[in-house]
This record gives sequence, structure tokens and C-alpha cells, in this order.
Amino acid sequence: MAFSSLYSAVCRGKWFISFRDVEANLILVDKLLERGITKEDATKRSDVEPIPVLLSTGAKEAKSGNGFSDAPKDSTAIIPIHGTLLKYGTYCSYGATELADIVRQAAESPNISSVLLDIDSGGGSVDAIAPLVDAIRYAQSKGKSVVAHCDLCASAAYYIASYCNEIIASNQISSEFGSIGVMMSFPDYAKYYEREGVKVHTIYSNLSDYKNAPFEMAKEGKYEMIKEEELDPLARDFQENVKANRGNKLKLDTTGLVRGRMFYAKDAINVGLADAVGTLDFAIQRAREIPQEACINEYINSKS
Repeated sequence: MAFSSLYSAVCRGKWFISFRDVEANLILVDKLLERGITKEDATKRSDVEPIPVLLSTGAKEAKSGNGFSDAPKDSTAIIPIHGTLLKYGTYCSYGATELADIVRQAAESPNISSVLLDIDSGGGSVDAIAPLVDAIRYAQSKGKSVVAHCDLCASAAYYIASYCNEIIASNQISSEFGSIGVMMSFPDYAKYYEREGVKVHTIYSNLSDYKNAPFEMAKEGKYEMIKEEELDPLARDFQENVKANRGNKLKLDTTGLVRGRMFYAKDAINVGLADAVGTLDFAIQRAREIPQEACINEYINSKS
């Protein structure tokens, strides 16, 4: 069920997410976890509202469904990556797996020459990243550029954007980039159950003394093991992938650059997290130009 997927992600997930997004959604999460499950919860958003894909040929734009067979030749597919990212679709959001499928369909279509990801997201669950990264790489392997056009592009959303050929801020007022880091949280209901007269017993096999050890320590307020074994490897991988993807564009001596700091558009460009500021039309133009530039560079290199 769509509800159970969302419930599971909220309760057990590790997150590449801006903490402002966490704070902003706490009330909604409380209401979500308290409410009953209705028939509506069994339906994914994509089943009710197909992912809205926009097609552009540079001179004109036309709305599309989830298919590209009727797309005009040499179109750019504009795919929305909005809100908190989850691996699977729920009744209130599209899943990364669904969005990745659309990117792959665009990559396979002979009518699509480039892909633009319209990103406005503070991040999301760690397991939402791989499907979209794989889809971006697949599109690029088909010779199609993938450009990120971003307003808010933080944490998991930035992880994904870093794999694009270029990252373009949509404006100089609200566009932000960064929050390269990982966090997790979990509720401890022990005192609540005690007040209700419920005592929970957790028993491990003699042969399973290390099972859940980081979490058991964290429940006692000892966080070092869970940081070292659960969070630091993810944060380290995040940092290394961003460094590899952005290369010498990054000014790594910038305080907090890969340790969670956020940057508005102008500063993000200065430190290498973004490449330019431009309108949607500008981003579409760049998405269409990049494959042409690659062909020219390949030709020049072949002659040298």
C-alpha cells in the first residue's frame, strides 16, 4: 500500500535532507502517523495524476503524458523533481523509481535529444538517490545531456544534481544549493509505554550480540557507534561523489562546503556547486547545446 511505504520511509529511513525540511514537516508527519488508513491511501499519486512532463523543441513547448512516442523530433524532456524524495511513490508524492523510469523512457526515445530535471527539493531518503543516479547515467550513455535547473537543491537532491552535465540556478533570490550531509532520527517510546503500563522486552540470541548494537547504544544516548557505522560512511560517500562529479570546479577550501553548509545562487557558483543562473529557456538551451559541444570536442580531439 502507498500508505505503508510512506509510513516505513518516515519511521526507519536515513536521510540526506535539509533540517529545515524536517522541521517544516513535523506537524504533517504527526498527523500522518496518527490518522487511520483509508481507501485513498492504497493509491499512488502517479496512478491518479501521471507525472507531468513538459516537452520543448526550443521554439515551442507542449505538454506530454508519460510517453514520448508522439514527442516532436529533437525535443527536450522536462521532468519535475519536487518535494521530499522517497524511493517509492505514495499517495502524496511521486517516487524516485517512478521518476527514474520517466528519465529512462526519455533516454530511449529517438525523439528526445536532452533531458532537463526541474529540481525544487530539500532532499529525502538515502534510498531515493540510486534509481535517479542510475537513470541519469543511462541517459548520458545514450549520448543525451542531462541538465539540472534548480530552485532549492539540497542534500539528496544535490547528490542527484551533481551527476548532471550542468547545474543551473533558476534565480538569484531563492535558489540554494548544498546541505551535503546525512542525518537520522528515531522516536524512543519507552517512557510513553511505561506510562501506559506496557513494558517492552527485546531479547537477542547469544549468537547475535552485535545485532542492532549501534541503535541500542543510541537509545542510551551514546551516539558514537551509530555515527561511525551508520552515518559517517554515507556522509563520506556523499562527499566523495560530489568531489568526483564536480571536479576542479569545487573550491574545497571553502568552510563547510561538503559538510552541510548551504549557499545561495551567486555564492554556489563561486564555490563550484552550480554553473550558472538562468531561466528555464536558458537551461533548455544549454541542455540542447551540450551534446553538440561534445560532438565538436570529440571531432577536434580525433584530429589532434
